Amino acid sequence: MADDTIVKGGYLYGGWRQPPNIWKDAGIHNDEIARRAGMRGGTIPGTIHLNLFPPLLIRLFGQRWLEKGCLSFYYTYATLDREDVCAVVALPPGGRTDDVLVEARVEMPDGRVVARGTVSVGEPAEEPYVGSIRLEDAPRRELRILADLRSGMEIPARENVIVTQEELNKTLETITDTIEWYRGSSPWGPPVVNPATMYSVLNAGFPPDTIKPAVGFFGATEITLVDGPILVGVPYRTTGRVVCVGASPKTEFAWVDSELYEQSSRRLVAKMRHLTRWMKASSPLWQ
Repeated sequence: MADDTIVKGGYLYGGWRQPPNIWKDAGIHNDEIARRAGMRGGTIPGTIHLNLFPPLLIRLFGQRWLEKGCLSFYYTYATLDREDVCAVVALPPGGRTDDVLVEARVEMPDGRVVARGTVSVGEPAEEPYVGSIRLEDAPRRELRILADLRSGMEIPARENVIVTQEELNKTLETITDTIEWYRGSSPWGPPVVNPATMYSVLNAGFPPDTIKPAVGFFGATEITLVDGPILVGVPYRTTGRVVCVGASPKTEFAWVDSELYEQSSRRLVAKMRHLTRWMKASSPLWQ
């Protein structure tokens, strides 16, 4: 990682980074599909921006952040291929390194906020940003894309989920900010995974045949390492359930809670709350 961080006005700023869009053939990441749905062009997944934070958080909190840390962000603006972004983290009061939660964001050079939320380590008294959002189901009559999806639905478990080094390396292509433990042995043995890969392992998906065709995109992600880190080559089990199905003027959306267990011991390693949105304008049901 280039040491181009600066401290200013009580915040730690990472350097400017330009994530490439390596998903141009898929969904909202494709220029043509995204523009038809009303976007500027093919977008970078919000979870890729989470990769900006570990170098800053390890600097502030040490390796314990990978064992018991949290990233909690609501995505507020979609960026395109190689647009400048940087991570910003409020400095912990009194230089605290445990049981502390602070404001954080991803921003662009013009000050536009790409993602807004909090980061934390240990067991702070405050609730993380996404976890504090009140969830409310929409009346069933307002749902078309998600008419078959309901809160409380259990999602079939994924068994023996294993991150390979090759899979991790693919997401590392999208970031400049890396830590040495992504590519080699770590204090826990195997390499650790970055936040975008944490999302992939924790992603429970949805119950089969419950989503009608539409263009979807990420709305928010909260990843909590309960007894981490998540490691390359270790078999895990992912479980999940739908916790909210809602609607806004332009989208239908669903929140899912998921958990990641070590396959052999059933030890809870991490959990996630994630928001997915579907564009009404992209669905024939809303034409």
